[in-house]
Amino acid sequence: MHAIRTLFAGVLLSGASLTLSAAGLEVGDPYVRAVPPGQSNSAAFMSLRNISTEDQALIGAESPAAETVELHTHVEENGLMRMRRIGRIVLPAGETTTLAPGGLHVMLIGLKSELTPGQNVELTLIQDDGERMVIQAPVRRLEPMHHAAH
Repeated sequence: MHAIRTLFAGVLLSGASLTLSAAGLEVGDPYVRAVPPGQSNSAAFMSLRNISTEDQALIGAESPAAETVELHTHVEENGLMRMRRIGRIVLPAGETTTLAPGGLHVMLIGLKSELTPGQNVELTLIQDDGERMVIQAPVRRLEPMHHAAH
């Protein structure tokens, strides 16, 4: 059994991004989207930098905050953007892969309680080599994008 690497991160008051590393992987600026009361799903975002010389992959995630945790992406189908579950997020050697709204993300399905901005959500990231990294991702309220008037 592989050792569990546990790294805890508090809420950063300075607004600077946070980077955690273990087993050739750096996790930068993790956060979970705050959702309206009664909403049962949310998503986690972060940057994943593979600092090793070999390709890696994120193959799963877990969290005590949700019934189910899945890796997702957005794909265009017939002119509409739809979320799709994926089995892995490839992390090329020496590169950074960004998990962000509208793209790759970790989906939290069946939230067990409401998410409050500033609260931390524990996430366990599972790599293809069996390594597990436990992180704390603060809950953030995301402001809607505003479009400029014509």
